[in-house]
Amino acid sequence: MIIQHIRQALRGRLGDDRFSRLCGMAGAVNQNIATLGIRSPMPGQPPLLSGYSYPEFYDWDLYFECLYLSHFRISTFCEQNVRFFIRRQLPSGFIARTAGLTFVKERHQFKPFLAQTVLLGARQCGATWIDNEIWHGLDRYLDHWAWYCDHDRNGLSVWNSADHSGMDNQCSRAGNEDTIFCEGVDLNCYRVREYNAMSRLAVLTGRADQQADYDDLAKQLLQRIDTLLWDATDGFYYDRHERLSELIRVKSASSFVPLWTSRLAEDRTQSLVRHLTDPTEFWANSPVSSYARNETDYYQKSRYGECNWRGPTWIPLNYLIAHGLNDNGQTDLALDLAWRTLEMVLEAGSSIREYYDAETGAGMGLDPFWGWSALALTLPIELLAGYNPTDPDTPISNLAEQVLNTHFPKLSGM
Repeated sequence: MIIQHIRQALRGRLGDDRFSRLCGMAGAVNQNIATLGIRSPMPGQPPLLSGYSYPEFYDWDLYFECLYLSHFRISTFCEQNVRFFIRRQLPSGFIARTAGLTFVKERHQFKPFLAQTVLLGARQCGATWIDNEIWHGLDRYLDHWAWYCDHDRNGLSVWNSADHSGMDNQCSRAGNEDTIFCEGVDLNCYRVREYNAMSRLAVLTGRADQQADYDDLAKQLLQRIDTLLWDATDGFYYDRHERLSELIRVKSASSFVPLWTSRLAEDRTQSLVRHLTDPTEFWANSPVSSYARNETDYYQKSRYGECNWRGPTWIPLNYLIAHGLNDNGQTDLALDLAWRTLEMVLEAGSSIREYYDAETGAGMGLDPFWGWSALALTLPIELLAGYNPTDPDTPISNLAEQVLNTHFPKLSGM
């Protein structure tokens, strides 16, 4: 019954033509992933997952790509990609955020998504594959974030640069290459989610005696985020300049990540919603703009061939914001954002794009793209069903596969 109900809701909102386009787009994305996005990094090595046509494998992209694939009962790359990266770990615990095949990021630590990716895989196929190599690798890489990336010892870690944050050109908040001063709201919220994932993994792998330690780390870090990064006057989370000990008053959509991390106090949720839905800030014609529209360096079109995070709409941000809104009781707004995100993608053309113009909804960047932007296709389905695959307590479901009647091609050896 739930599948039929969601199909009716999709048809009612989109119409028959756009619903058919949605199903066809999901099928095309799956075909591209199977034929172009899964490949071996080197001869003789197991295939890995990538959303890109060039030979490179990334950090947080992997988590969002695996979330999409979970709708089609594909969990293989939660292990294979993670194991590949952990085997490249340095004695300090450092793991580079790229494989370094095309874009070497030898000074950029893997963003805090590894444990969440492992937990996503364990929730689908069990935890027997999580051996000491993976467990100790995760533990050491999280220690690296805590000790090597917190120079003032206030508990908050710093980005190396805007590029390191994944929001490549948000330099006014996170700096240029190797400036290393931004205690990122997003970074430290991701760390909280990693500690929460490790708490769950401790139980699943027979290490329940370590669960309380990770719970305490998550709780302490949340307190530091809420104390040091919240500005009561503006009612907004800001990044913090580690060396100057002051907030970096630049409004980025990254400051909505706390909604996705915990249940916030009602007044904070309401304040964040006011900023989010303010048309002078983030609620552009095709929200959510990645930078506030009233920031001096806000713009849409790529100026130098760069991936632009100073205004365009990026699907993974919309995805986590929508789920964060839903988790914090903003169910109507969450579903509205999900619908707008899907409709933007459907109207932009026949293929999914890397990112989108927040003013016009036009697709930008790689074309076709089969990476994390595919989550636009599943987001309304998830919210209509009350299903959140990023919630560690929610059983994983092949929901989109059933609703769209779109399957993933058979992969050899799987």
